[in-house]
Amino acid sequence: MRPIWGYAGKCVYIILAFFYLTGCNTDTAIKDEQADPVLVEYPVIYIQRDLIALDGDEGAQPASFDSRHPAQFNPGAQLFVKRNAFSDSPVTNISAQLFADLLPEDAPADTIQAIDIRDLSVSDDGQQFLVSIRAPEIEDADEMDQPSWNIWRYQLATQTLERVIVSDTTAEQGDDLMASFLPDGRIIFASTRQRLSRAILLDEGKPQYTALDESRDNETFNIHVMNADGSGIEQLSFNLSHDTHPLVLQSGKILYSRWDNMGGNKGINLYEMNPDGTDNQLMFGWHSHQIAFDQQDELIEFVKPQQLANGEILLLLSSQDETSYQKRPVVINIEEFTDNQQPTFASAANDSAINDLAFSFEFNFNFSDNLSPSGRLTHLTPLPDNSQRYLLSWDLCRVVIEEQIRACGQLTDEQLLDPTLELADPLYELWLLNDADGTQQLVADSEEGKVITEALVMQPSSQPKTFIANKVIGNELDAQLHEELAAAIDIRSVYDFDGQDSSGNLGGISQLSDPTQTRATELPARFLKVVRGVPMPSDEVRDIPNTDFGRSRNQLMREIIGYTPIQPDGSVKIKVPANVPLAINVLDASGQRIGGRHSQWISLKPGETLQCKGCHTANSQLPHGRYDAQAESINPGATGGAAFTNATQNIIPTQGQTMAQADAMVNGIAELSANLTYEDRWTNPALSTVNPSTDYSYQNLATPAPNGSECFNNWNAYCRIQINYEEHIQPLWDLQRLAIDETTLAVLADNTCTSCHSIVDDNNLAQVPAGQLELVATPSTDQPAHFTSYRELFFNDVEQEDIDGIIVDRLVVVLDADGNIVYQVDSEGELILDAEGNPIPVMTTVNVPAIMSTNGASASSNFFDTMNDVTHQNMLSADELKLIAEWIDIGAQYYNTPFYTQE
Repeated sequence: MRPIWGYAGKCVYIILAFFYLTGCNTDTAIKDEQADPVLVEYPVIYIQRDLIALDGDEGAQPASFDSRHPAQFNPGAQLFVKRNAFSDSPVTNISAQLFADLLPEDAPADTIQAIDIRDLSVSDDGQQFLVSIRAPEIEDADEMDQPSWNIWRYQLATQTLERVIVSDTTAEQGDDLMASFLPDGRIIFASTRQRLSRAILLDEGKPQYTALDESRDNETFNIHVMNADGSGIEQLSFNLSHDTHPLVLQSGKILYSRWDNMGGNKGINLYEMNPDGTDNQLMFGWHSHQIAFDQQDELIEFVKPQQLANGEILLLLSSQDETSYQKRPVVINIEEFTDNQQPTFASAANDSAINDLAFSFEFNFNFSDNLSPSGRLTHLTPLPDNSQRYLLSWDLCRVVIEEQIRACGQLTDEQLLDPTLELADPLYELWLLNDADGTQQLVADSEEGKVITEALVMQPSSQPKTFIANKVIGNELDAQLHEELAAAIDIRSVYDFDGQDSSGNLGGISQLSDPTQTRATELPARFLKVVRGVPMPSDEVRDIPNTDFGRSRNQLMREIIGYTPIQPDGSVKIKVPANVPLAINVLDASGQRIGGRHSQWISLKPGETLQCKGCHTANSQLPHGRYDAQAESINPGATGGAAFTNATQNIIPTQGQTMAQADAMVNGIAELSANLTYEDRWTNPALSTVNPSTDYSYQNLATPAPNGSECFNNWNAYCRIQINYEEHIQPLWDLQRLAIDETTLAVLADNTCTSCHSIVDDNNLAQVPAGQLELVATPSTDQPAHFTSYRELFFNDVEQEDIDGIIVDRLVVVLDADGNIVYQVDSEGELILDAEGNPIPVMTTVNVPAIMSTNGASASSNFFDTMNDVTHQNMLSADELKLIAEWIDIGAQYYNTPFYTQE
C-alpha cells in the first residue's frame, strides 16, 4: 500500500475538525459550542462493500449495479452500526454473524459470509430501519435454487436484526427489495412475487408462472405492500417491466421508478400512486433522458428518488458504466414540471426542472474519470430535520505523486492542471456535511478496496409522512365494479390532443356530436380497442423460440381485451379488467388503428375509474398521463337538464357530462365486446335519419374464431381474445371461395386465395403466384417454423418467373447511376468475356417488397388497398378484413401465447 503523505495524518483523524473544501492544508473550523445532538444521540447505519465482487464461476469481477437487473448479487457487503456520528465512536458489524450456521464446521471463527446488502430506509420515529439482504451463493446450485433477497428490520430498542417474513417458505417465494415504512407501520417494497398477477394467469386459463421483464432478461419487479409482521402481502402495480424504489413522500403518496419498456425501451421514469395502488400515473421524465451537463449530453435514468425537506426530489444520477460508483446529485421539481423543459399547464415556471443540488461549497460532482478538486461522490442522503445536513460517501480528491498519495488541496491550481496527474485509488469515506454553516465532519473511515455505498442516521423525522387511507368501496371505489374485479376508463374525448381539438377540420366536436350535422359514417374515430400484454415466462417454464413472435419481437405477445364504440363527441366510458396491464387504441369504422400504438401500460384497481382528458402524440412533450398537469379538456360536456344538441330525448345528461358519461348513467357502464358493434343511440328520429347498425362479428366467419371470443357472450374480467397465425389467419387463405351461378349452380370462378397465390395451379402445373405472393400453408424454405404465406406477407422477397415450366428467380441487368450496363470483371479489373468474346453483364434479382407491416394495418395499406381493387373486391368479407387488421395492429405475431402446442 502506498503511504498517504499529508492526508491521513493531517486530516482524517482530527476529531471535530470541519475542513473547508479547498483542501486539507487550509484552515480548519472547530466548533466550541454545545455538541450537535446528531453527533451525540443518534446511531449511524452504513453499508460497506468490496469494490470487487467475488464470483465463483468468473473469478473476481467489479461490483455492478444495473437498474434493469435489480436483483443482481454483489457479494462482499457488510452492515455497520455506529453509536453516533463521531468518527471514533464504537462501530459494530451487525451482519457479521448472519448465516454463520451455513459455514462448514472447520471454518475459522472470524469467517464472514459473502452476502449482499442494500436499500437502507429508516422509520419516521427513528427507532427502526429496513434493509435488503441476500444470503450467500449456494455452490453448484442452479440460479432458480439460489437464495432470494429478503427484507430485514433492525430495532433500536432491542438492537436486533431480524427478517421481516419469518417463514422460510414465504420468504423464498420471490426477491424482495427497496422497502420503506408507511405511516401506519406497514411496509411497501418492490418484489418479484407477482402474487396477484400469477393468480390472474390461472383465472385466464394459463399456467401460473413468474413473468420476465419485456426484454425477457430478468423476473419482473412490481410494487407490493405487507403488514409489519410480513403478513398480508398484496401486489399494487402490474407493469410488465420493473417497478422499483418506492419512496413514501411527505404527502403520503408513493413515488417510484418505472421502466417503460412497451414496444421498446422508453427509459425509467418517475410514477406516483396512493399506498393502495390507486391513482397510478406518470409524474416525470418521459422526454428527459438526455440532459446536458458540463456541455456534454448524458443519458440518465430516474432511479431511487429521495425527498428533501422543501419537497423537491433528490436523485443521484449514475454513469452508464454499471461498475462506476460516481454519482451526480440533482434536484427535480416534479410539482411544477413533467419533464426537464416542460412545466405543467398551470405552472408559471420557465426554467428547468433538473438542477444540480445547490451547496454553499463549490462542488462539481460528475461522471468523469478526470481529476476533480471536489472528489467523487457515491452516496448522499439528507438528514430528516430541515438542517441542510447530509450524510455522504465521499472520495476526497487525491493524486499519486512520486508513489505517494497527496490531497489535491495541497497542490496549486497550476499543478492540478497537469494532465499527467494520476488519481489515487478510490477511498470512499462517510462524512457529515452541514451546508448551513459550511462544515464537514468525518463519520466513518474506510479502507482501500472498500466503499461505503449507503448510510442513514436513526433520527426522528421533523416531517412525518401523511397517512393516506385506502379508498373505500362504495365511496371512492365503485362497489359493482369492485365485485366484478373490474375498473373503468373514462375518456372525455379522443379528439383532444394536448388541449387541442384534432377534429377542427371537420367542424370540431360540437359539430361531430350533433346528429343532424354529422352522420356516423363521417366520424373519424368509431371504436376503442383495449389490449393486454401477455407476461413472458422464463426459459425454465417455456423456452420460447424467437420465431413464435413472428416478423418482430417488438410487441412480444398481445391479447385483445375487447372493443367499445366511441361516442360522437369522442368520449368513452368502458368497463375493463382490474389488476392487469392494458393499452388502448383508437380505431376507424373498419377496425383499423388510427395513429400510433399506446406506449404506456395502464393498470387499475378493482372499483377504480381512470379519468382521462384525451390523447397524445408520441413526439409531443406536452404533459400527458398526469391528470392535474394537462390542459383543460376540449370537451366541456353538457349544459345539463336538456338533451345534447339535436340528439335523442332518451338520454338527458347532467351538467358537464360527456356523451359516454350520460350513456353510462342511463344504460350502465358499457361492457367490452369481441365484435365491432355499433347501434345509434343518439339520433332523434324526429330531426334526422337514424344511422344503420353495424356488426363485424367473429360469428360471421367461416373459419375458426379467435380463442376466447365466446367468453364475451357473458363478459367477465378474464375474457381475452387470442389470435394465432396458423390457427386463425392461414385458414382465411385456405378457405374455399367458389363463385357459383345461382341458376345453374355452375362454378363460375374459384376465388380461393391459394388457387392463385401458389406456385402450382389446380392441375399441379407450375405457375407464378399472383402478385408474386404465395399464400400456402407449407413450411417456408427461409424459416421452417413459419408457413410460407407468413414469410411472403411480411418479408421482402424476389420476383419469380416461369421458364419452361420451372419457377425461378427473375434476373435483370444491373445498371450504374448513369443507366449504363455493369459488366463482370476479374480481380484485376479486366472484363470477363463469354465464349463468343462478349462482356458478361452483372445480373441481379428483382426485389418484391412485403405487402404487410408489423407496424399496423395502416402501414399495410398495400394489402388493404388490393383487397378493395376491382380484382379482389368482396373476395374477403368485412369481418375477415377486420380480423386481419386487428391482428396486424397488435403486432402480427405468429403466436400470441407462449404455450402454443408445438411438435
